[in-house]
Amino acid sequence: MRVYDRTSYEESDAIAERIGDAEIVITNKTPISKKTLDACPKIRAIAVLATGYNVVDCAEAKRRGIPVMNVPAYGTQVVAQYAVSLLLEICSHAAHHDQAVKEGRWEKCPDFCFWDDPMIELAGKTAGIIGLGRIGRTTAGILSAMGMKVIACSPHETEEGRKAAAYVDPDTLFAESDVIFLHCPLNPQTQGIINKDTIAKMKDGVILINNSRGQLVVEPHPE
Repeated sequence: MRVYDRTSYEESDAIAERIGDAEIVITNKTPISKKTLDACPKIRAIAVLATGYNVVDCAEAKRRGIPVMNVPAYGTQVVAQYAVSLLLEICSHAAHHDQAVKEGRWEKCPDFCFWDDPMIELAGKTAGIIGLGRIGRTTAGILSAMGMKVIACSPHETEEGRKAAAYVDPDTLFAESDVIFLHCPLNPQTQGIINKDTIAKMKDGVILINNSRGQLVVEPHPE
């Protein structure tokens, strides 16, 4: 077995060179493309050390009879925790105000309360989750405990999902949510799901938390 601590995160001839005649490939962010599969005909299995497996050309692997494995329960609790921590930072600006207090600005304030930015209270607001898998359901549980109404859309409705959130169609989620969480995989159906048209359906001031893949959001690029 050969182990490489770092390999290109982008398409590169070095990927196939390092795989060589190996039959099992274990990767994380390094892409395994058709080009690589062509150059490494002895590959018999691909294991991805993460939840997302969009780095692998799964359609081509399937055509060749090569199983692709991932770690579906990887990071469930901590990713949900991080998603909610991002929301709390947006709503309470804790890091900014911590620094302001250390700079002596609060003690110089003539009022008993001090803030630079409005605080957003989340209780009673609606959170919409796109992708109600393990991470989405865990996030829903935290949000419900904070007093938020949780709705979700997902291609597959489950009994576990119904216990965590109310399933709605995508348009309803976009229209009713004060906060939207992206907890879905990157695939042809979800790529660019947040775009000019879907944003037009949202409330003004909606908060978007993306803990999935950057390509889920269409971001304008300067010419």
